[in-house]
Amino acid sequence: VQLQASAGGLVQAGGSLRLSCATSGSIFGINVMGWYRQAPGKQRELVAQMTNGGTANYADSVKGRFTISRDNAQNTVYLQMNSLKPEDTAVYYCNLVSRALVFWGQGTLVTVSS
Repeated sequence: VQLQASAGGLVQAGGSLRLSCATSGSIFGINVMGWYRQAPGKQRELVAQMTNGGTANYADSVKGRFTISRDNAQNTVYLQMNSLKPEDTAVYYCNLVSRALVFWGQGTLVTVSS
């Protein structure tokens, strides 16, 4: 299984950006897809995740601004980021947990200018 994330980008504060992450290979059973981020000098943290059943979980810092969604038929997860803040600047990683295995996509840089 490989995860391929879309490119991030540079956006002004208050702007929006959408990330996507496509999975190659088959996924069976209950699984969780999500997004993590790592800012310079900080630990990687969970941003949002969603089960294949549609249950979502968000970090408090992004609630009300970010929306995670999935296309289970395409094994793709999306992250719609609105009202971006400079503190959202980080490398974003997509993630898949399936059958106790953890897969990571390559990081994609999101930079929010003030």
